[in-house]
Amino acid sequence: MTNILGIQILGTLFALFMAYYTFLHYKRKEVTTKEYAFWLFFWLLFITVALFPSVLDPIIRALSLARALDFLIILGFMFILGCVFYTYLLVRKNQKRLEEIVRKLAFERSKK
Repeated sequence: MTNILGIQILGTLFALFMAYYTFLHYKRKEVTTKEYAFWLFFWLLFITVALFPSVLDPIIRALSLARALDFLIILGFMFILGCVFYTYLLVRKNQKRLEEIVRKLAFERSKK
């Protein structure tokens, strides 16, 4: 039995809070069932890795990384970049919609 470190407790508490926060947004119908399932799975995976970091050992060895933290940092950057790109695409889509609405309104007002 390994000793649980303070950072493991902090990580678990953080993930539990985020799972609850996700649940609240799901109940308010601010996220879909699929989104809720994805985030709940993500937070449960986060708890698993926080409490049992040795589950990453086979991946760490296969990728020839020195530490599990290196792997988690790489995954974190990949996840953040993916989220930023997804957000960028949403902003561009909304920007195009807004431009279309403004053009329609300007055209309708110019007729009057």
